[in-house]
Amino acid sequence: QVQLVESGGGSVEAGGTLRLSCAVSGYDSSIYFASWFRQAVGKEREWVAGMLIRGGRAEYADSVKGRFTISQDNAKNTLYLQMNSLKPEDSGMYYCAAAASGTWSDENAYGYWGQGTQVTVSS
Repeated sequence: QVQLVESGGGSVEAGGTLRLSCAVSGYDSSIYFASWFRQAVGKEREWVAGMLIRGGRAEYADSVKGRFTISQDNAKNTLYLQMNSLKPEDSGMYYCAAAASGTWSDENAYGYWGQGTQVTVSS
């Protein structure tokens, strides 16, 4: 089993930066990729960014491309999301998730989820 715990959320002004962390404990050899999702109030959860756990390849939603960077530190068993040039529309609860297979942007592919960390960007 794998547990995911997010941290690093907070309130910032537009144009600011935040770095989210997702601490991973436990082990599941089938996990192949991990992603960050977000959900704003009254909206569906959306995929933000993902990366291969072993290969390093990363992909981003168009809305965050060029502003957000997903990375991992294997020594610390931690997944990160560096968020720069934040906009009010980036506000929401951010979740990290891990999956063994499937489509990166499909939340149904993910078997492991964290509890989320709140990001609020004011204009």
